[in-house]
Amino acid sequence: MSDALPIGLVVSVTAVFGLIIGSFLNVVVYRVPAGLSVVRPASACPECRHPIRGRDNVPVLSWLVLRARCRDCGVRIPARYPAVEAVTGVLFALVAWRVLKAAAVTDGSTTAHLTVAIALLYLMSISVALTLIDLDVHRLPNAITYPSAVVLVVLLVIASALGGDWGALWRGVLGAAGLGLFYLVLAVAVPGGMGLGDVKLAVVLGFVLAYLGWGPLAVGAFGAFLVGGIFAVVLLLTGRARWRGGVPFGPAMLAGAWIGVFFGTSVWTAYVTVLGLA
Repeated sequence: MSDALPIGLVVSVTAVFGLIIGSFLNVVVYRVPAGLSVVRPASACPECRHPIRGRDNVPVLSWLVLRARCRDCGVRIPARYPAVEAVTGVLFALVAWRVLKAAAVTDGSTTAHLTVAIALLYLMSISVALTLIDLDVHRLPNAITYPSAVVLVVLLVIASALGGDWGALWRGVLGAAGLGLFYLVLAVAVPGGMGLGDVKLAVVLGFVLAYLGWGPLAVGAFGAFLVGGIFAVVLLLTGRARWRGGVPFGPAMLAGAWIGVFFGTSVWTAYVTVLGLA
């Protein structure tokens, strides 16, 4: 795959695509918790309600050209919007780089690698959306989690069919069941500590991580609690959360999962080597 496609070109194109997706994610983050359609009506200024023109909806660039103000009423446009677009573009580029790097050292169908890449880009999209929503309203909406589970299963089934790697698919099923059960036990054992939204997200993340390998699953699961602990301490020390039930765990789960995606295999290999198990 890496021989057929210039890595720099693929990463750059994917980054631009990420900017566009980031613009849409801003809509998702605002509308889904409110129970609104993400399709209609078209985006408009929340102050003057004037529909946003196409030329004023170019990711990041329009915000800079307009000097962070609505063209019609002059109300300030929050910096969060271009920040989400820019960060999503960078994250998409990193996913493309990760897939190309993995494809360069593993055998398999190019179309299978491409399908896995699409699945990871989709996971990155919902990761950004769910992180922001959980930070805003302390919820992980079913309207995102349920469809995401279906989409990711379909994509990775296709990837297995194209690459002939059915073992990865069954490993994903076991990972989904195992991580989901673990979070369910935590939710029951510590009321208020975990929500059912976390349990459902654990099933989705467990499936994808285990599909990639046991290393990504183990490192991703542990990484969630490591990131969550650091995140909780920062929020508590800054007075932005309460000691009990005030720290959303979804962002930490997602951050840990991506640590597993990017570094899980190498960290796990080093760990078992140190223990003499390799």
